Amino acid sequence: MHAEQRQRTRQRLERAGIRRAIFADLNSIKWLTGFNPPVQLGTNFFLGGPPLLWYVDGHFTLIVLDGHAGSVESFGQQPDCSLRTYEGYTIQKPITGGPNLAALLKEVIGARPGSGPIGVEERSFTVYLRETLAGIVERGAAWQPIDDWLVPLRMVKTAEEIAKLRDNFALSDLGHGVVRSLSLTGMREIDVWAEIHSAIQRHVGGRMPLGNDCVVGYRENNIGGWPGDLVIGETDSLIVDLSTLQHGYWSDSCATYYASKPGEEQARAHRMIEEALAFAISLARPGVLANEIDRQVRGFIEERGYPVYPHHTGHGVGVTGHEEPRIVPYNEVPLQAGMVILLEPGTYVPGRWGVRLEDALLITEEGAEVLTTHAKGM
Repeated sequence: MHAEQRQRTRQRLERAGIRRAIFADLNSIKWLTGFNPPVQLGTNFFLGGPPLLWYVDGHFTLIVLDGHAGSVESFGQQPDCSLRTYEGYTIQKPITGGPNLAALLKEVIGARPGSGPIGVEERSFTVYLRETLAGIVERGAAWQPIDDWLVPLRMVKTAEEIAKLRDNFALSDLGHGVVRSLSLTGMREIDVWAEIHSAIQRHVGGRMPLGNDCVVGYRENNIGGWPGDLVIGETDSLIVDLSTLQHGYWSDSCATYYASKPGEEQARAHRMIEEALAFAISLARPGVLANEIDRQVRGFIEERGYPVYPHHTGHGVGVTGHEEPRIVPYNEVPLQAGMVILLEPGTYVPGRWGVRLEDALLITEEGAEVLTTHAKGM
């Protein structure tokens, strides 16, 4: 599991002369190990700190709460990996997750001490753990910040990652199919969301986090937001933007729905955004700069006399919902085969209606493969 990601990381550290490092950013750890902790209730009550991944001379040791060991069972069975856990919940004594994590960190580093500078994802390291680490390693050991070192490595997906993403996109496609089957007039935003969420969880056979937007067109800020107690009228539109989080990876997708036949003004806008999305997809191929796609898609909408969306044209997706490459005005990153990106042009009239359509693409040597199959017509 995730062996190719660890190999890329070894090479990156070796180029910098770093033989040992500690990763503390959850997204780095998910990418390197396949760790997929439950998130629906937020941070576990018994955690002593972030999950940690100690690297020394090619070996990775993952340190997690005992209650999270089931989220990465196969990790410790691989030759370059070890899995260690510390006690969280107990009734035999006070709960001391922080000291338990610190003690285990000391034990793990003592077992494989290494030498030379230590790469550290400092921004995700607590002060308590920084002090703990400083007390464990040899006096005078240099710390090398390695925050964001893995971000560019995460852009090009492995075959294993692409398979996980395909599973997720199938779930968000399922959710859009649910919306299309509903009679929206008289339903509230939250009613629609509950139908989507319920169908996806029944299909999976378990809990499934669900994001992002479910907004009726008459909202003043109708670009996005959580579903609420707003009723969908007969002439209203509804933007539904869905993400699932399965295997530690995110999906994303968006379509615009209508309680009844849309008025001619919005129908024209919807057809235009369909054309804008098709145009955006036609631009996606290796070597094209992210900001060039952004510039051309915005120009496409502006030339047709519609308000240009104030958000991104698209973004990468993986262990987070928004990854590089961001398809935005400043970003000159060229697309590469193996990247998975979302493209989502839209146009909005605040307080009246909005239209946004979104597809996921796998960049290939020849161009792009569309990974989402949900219907986007009126």
